Amino acid sequence: MNNLSNLGEFTIGYKYCSNIKDRPQLHSTKDAFQVLKMIYDTDRLGIQEQFVVVFLNNSNIVIGCCNLFTGSLNSTTVDLRLIIASALKLMATGIIISHNHPSGKMKASESDILLTRRLKQALALIDIILIDHIIISPFDEYLSLKEDGIF
Repeated sequence: MNNLSNLGEFTIGYKYCSNIKDRPQLHSTKDAFQVLKMIYDTDRLGIQEQFVVVFLNNSNIVIGCCNLFTGSLNSTTVDLRLIIASALKLMATGIIISHNHPSGKMKASESDILLTRRLKQALALIDIILIDHIIISPFDEYLSLKEDGIF
């Protein structure tokens, strides 16, 4: 049998860099949109797709956020494992995902809908709620897939 003493140490933890009371609490899609606008690279909204994730606690307080994936003019590759691993690391109970449509077209594509449904199912297995998928445009507009009844 091989020696296991040279394996790395694994830890789970999260250190708040600020008081949780000072973080945004999301009550609506409009609140989420305001937070998302702070995360996106606004200089690239009209030319490159970005995929952003907001991680929330039980009170819908933002505990973390990340511009996780960047793609081309009309698509980006999203790895569900990275989203789920990040949510678990942060001990999130809910997440909001978002991506931009550089064209400004405010309609969810079939791949947007499929991704949303797959992620919702995967998160449900570990008791994390997909709260919404919000598409934003470079023209300060947004579309909520939840409000539109898509998922």
